[in-house]
Amino acid sequence: MSFQAYLDNIETKTGLTPRDFLAEAEKKGFGPGTKAGEIISWLADDYELGRGHAMALVHVITKGPQISAKHVGSGGAHADASDTLWLDGKDSNPNA
Repeated sequence: MSFQAYLDNIETKTGLTPRDFLAEAEKKGFGPGTKAGEIISWLADDYELGRGHAMALVHVITKGPQISAKHVGSGGAHADASDTLWLDGKDSNPNA
């Protein structure tokens, strides 16, 4: 599953966009430098997200929307359409 697919599935499950999660994370004081375990625990406790889905949000919260280009256009199961994740809701994604 691609990074973007994880984020889209999270939105389907929770009703929150990745941008919404960024705002919530900021309120909790999470951002660059925050340990993954803290964010994973929060997402599991408050949103019942599993580790794989949580790790996609950990990346966005701690590193931003830019991902490695190594899987972009690779055609593999983890391929993303772009090296920049769409954070404003799956229904408004121009790359979908």
